[in-house]
This record gives sequence, C-alpha cells and structure tokens, in this order.
Amino acid sequence: MRNKILAANWKMNLTASEAHDWLVEFNEIDSDKSNIEFRLYAPNIFLSDLAKSQSMHIGAQNVHPSDSGAFTGEVSILQLVSVGTQSVLIGHSERRSYFHESDAFLKEKVDACVKHKLPFIFCCGESLEIREKDEHLSFISAQLSAAILHLNTSDLSLLTIAYEPIWAIGTGQTADTDQINEVHAFIRKVLRESFSEDGVNVSILYGGSVNASNAKSIFACPDVDGGLIGGASLNASNFLELASSF
Repeated sequence: MRNKILAANWKMNLTASEAHDWLVEFNEIDSDKSNIEFRLYAPNIFLSDLAKSQSMHIGAQNVHPSDSGAFTGEVSILQLVSVGTQSVLIGHSERRSYFHESDAFLKEKVDACVKHKLPFIFCCGESLEIREKDEHLSFISAQLSAAILHLNTSDLSLLTIAYEPIWAIGTGQTADTDQINEVHAFIRKVLRESFSEDGVNVSILYGGSVNASNAKSIFACPDVDGGLIGGASLNASNFLELASSF
C-alpha cells in the first residue's frame, strides 16, 4: 500500500525563529496525524535544529552528489545525514531552471542517494510551452528515463515522485483534475512497465499551487498520493488543514 504524504517545501522562506514557531504550532494543533506521513523540506541552515525535535520527517531541498570536495556552498549527503536529515528533494524545477541542473547531474544525485540509502523525492514536470505543444508526456518520460528508470526494484523503497507542472508552481494556476489524472496515470504506467508491480507501490505527489480550496479534488485523483506544498505550507495551520482533504 502506498504512503499518503504531505510534504512542505519552504523554499527560501522563514527565519530561524519563524521555523521554530512553525514546528511548535504544528505539534500543538490537535488533529489526527496518524494516517499521513508529514514531511518538512526546510532550508539547510534550519535542518539540525528542526531534526532535534524528532516530531516529524525533516528533509533537505537539495544535495550535492559528491561525499566531499571543493564545492563551496554545497552540502553532501553525509553532512545532511549527520544532522538528522531523513530525505532530500531532487530535480525541483527551480533547481533545473535557475541553477541549470541537467538530467545527467540529477542522475548523479539519485545514484548518490541510492548509494547511501537516503530516501528522495524526484521532481518532474513540464513548462507551459511544452504543455501547449502537447509534448508533456514525452517530456516527462524523458525526465524519468534519464534519472530513475535505471534503478533496481530493491531501490524503489527510497523513491517518491512529485509531478509539478512548472506553469502551476507559485502562479496560483492549478492543473485541472483531468490534466492531473492524465499525467499521474502516465507516470504510474511508466513505473509499472519499468519495474512491474513494484512500480505500483511508489507514491506520486502533485505539486503546483495546492491550497485548501482545491486540495480535496486533487487528492481524490486515483494516482495522487499526496502533495508537495509550497506557499500553502508556510503557515502550519494552513498546511495541516490540507490533511483533512485526503
């Protein structure tokens, strides 16, 4: 059975005191948190303090594939794990677009996570231009093929996929349920063809301007197993409110 996951991606937001207050509020809100895996992807400088609370899954937004080296400003898996980090995001569209991370480089990150048995969320998704050309499925297929379809079935327990249409990230524009169903079903088909029935057990999240008003219809889609939440995750109560949409 696939895990239901609600993951907060803070991106480059909040201060140290705000991060602390967020976690306190999250823990104090009286709600049923037992049937969903909550994850928090925070800026690297907060990871150590957040992980000490041991109250929820703490992940990093990025990682370098090398164990060590002359990579000023980067962080390795060994460093992340040493402060209690439990997983990492790989291939978010903002890393691809703003920092020019290639499919080959993302594959290196995937392989490093597999080597160190660190769970990861692999992000994929198309631009508006590709969507309008009706090339979104072939584009996503190429992203998956380049970085994760070489994995062994024994590695799939580390993998979660997040579909994030670039044109719906932080824009307030959300893919409709037909579009979401189409892509999630396609990703599931690719996983099944590559990994047989083991591919059925990989959780696939949706990300792209998810909020309280649209979460219920999105999470009702058959192959949507949760969300990677950006702006709506910056407030703990707003983030937790989304859990009631499952």
